[in-house]
Amino acid sequence: MITKTQFKSNNYKNGLYLVATPIGNLKDMSFRSLEVLKKSDYILCEDTRVSKNLLEKYQIKSRLISNYKFNEKKNTSQIIEYLKSGKLISLISDAGTPSISDPGLVLVNECIKNNINIISIPGPSAVTTAIAASGFSDKFFFYGFLPEKKNQIDEELKKLSNFNYSLIFFSSSKKINKIIPGFKKYFSGRKIVFCREISKLYEEYIRTNIDDLETFNKDLKGELTIVLSEKKEESSSQNLSESDINLIKKMINKLSTKEITDLISSNRNIPKKVIYNFCLKLKNEN
Repeated sequence: MITKTQFKSNNYKNGLYLVATPIGNLKDMSFRSLEVLKKSDYILCEDTRVSKNLLEKYQIKSRLISNYKFNEKKNTSQIIEYLKSGKLISLISDAGTPSISDPGLVLVNECIKNNINIISIPGPSAVTTAIAASGFSDKFFFYGFLPEKKNQIDEELKKLSNFNYSLIFFSSSKKINKIIPGFKKYFSGRKIVFCREISKLYEEYIRTNIDDLETFNKDLKGELTIVLSEKKEESSSQNLSESDINLIKKMINKLSTKEITDLISSNRNIPKKVIYNFCLKLKNEN
């Protein structure tokens, strides 16, 4: 569907602008993002100290308003009033696209309720940068940060293990060793890549198989973007010995698939799904 452009030359609509900022390299700012920030009456940011580094580099003098996780709801009513009065306000996070695992969702929903323009300006994203470099399927599910408690982490990973997509998580370097046991428990057979310092001088992609994964014995810095490969399709004859295969072939035209599955699984420690799928494969070939 083709929509009318939000801009006419350099005239900007009043409203809330979601402006993506660099995830490491300050040179990754777009011309359009810089222009919007310069024309903003206010810029909402997570940490004014972090944002000042970016704004000073590009000589942006718009007024900053601290807007982080613990004061976001408190700020919302005042910001909505500013927007209703015709102010142009930009929302940025410390790095990446605002409201994606960062503050912003509360304000966006209030703007929607109040019929206030929301203009999202594309730019840097750790999610798409990581999946592009992973080599895994581009059909992916982005989760973000996992919960803090071990039992909650376990519960979430168990549910996600059934998804046959690449999976993307964010994690602080301090928390990663707490998550690794869950990866090994629920994602055996998959590959994993840890992306750190993306777009910075010491950018690094640590690639391994999940079955070979060990906890980190060195202190990592900053936040990590973690990508797990898609679920590996099991071979229909996986875990079946030559004698199992021969026995199934002898019974395939005499017994039902369920009967064969029950018989083989009662004598061998083989998942019923593997036996059942192999029986189906044989029946389809006949």
